[in-house]
Amino acid sequence: MTDTAAEAWQHWTESRSAAVSAPHGPLALTGTHWLEPEPAKLPGLPGTWWVESGTVCAELAAGDGVRLEGEQREATGRVALRPDTDPGAQIAVLDGLRLVPIEREGELALRVFDPAAPRRASFAGISVFPYAPDWAVPAVFAPFEDGVQALMVENADGRARPLTVAGRIAFTLAGQAHTLTVSGSDGPGGQLSGVIADSTSGRETYRFRFVTLPAPDADGNTVLDLNRAYLPPCAFSDHFICPFPPPGNRLTVAVEAGERHVVTV
Repeated sequence: MTDTAAEAWQHWTESRSAAVSAPHGPLALTGTHWLEPEPAKLPGLPGTWWVESGTVCAELAAGDGVRLEGEQREATGRVALRPDTDPGAQIAVLDGLRLVPIEREGELALRVFDPAAPRRASFAGISVFPYAPDWAVPAVFAPFEDGVQALMVENADGRARPLTVAGRIAFTLAGQAHTLTVSGSDGPGGQLSGVIADSTSGRETYRFRFVTLPAPDADGNTVLDLNRAYLPPCAFSDHFICPFPPPGNRLTVAVEAGERHVVTV
């Protein structure tokens, strides 16, 4: 017997809480350190760190305790780590910390995930609106005639960065027609995703949310299920650089569906 839509949604909400509160999940992020070509010390970490030839580099001494994930021996001397955008991405570990090199628009940083992070310790769940089937509506995707575009969008850290978008979806909510600009996954048959706000944003809900849609069929048909509108990573840690909604992605209706806020104790 397959789950009903409501039961599947309940499983989704439970898996979301488990994922964000995992030992090295979003709540554990305690720092995103943007690096320069000149070696520098990073707060709470041994050695010196810098960028070189598209990698995150460190100079480490015996006894520093840094290892490459999956290896038993300590890393010493000059270590070069490939970032998350590289197919051969590498991660370092230090005691319980996870050190993750990232690349964003040509800039490299080191992220530090700490299972003992205060935000993780105080997490008590994600508040959600009750499931309501009326918030799952048919949508039609229309790709941009000129292909994907890069829109400059402000990010949660106050900087504007390009957001790659593939087209728009059209749908109807409460008898009103709407469109949203969305991004597409790499490759054919990929899912769509969007950054949205609505009249609940910043009050009943976090200031913006993310949505994911199933891959559209040959005619562009897909489904926008706002019951699964979810909080961006920056709702769980201030050290994420989530994009704000692009122009036109603020809905005039109150979307009383999906995730609302992080609950703490």
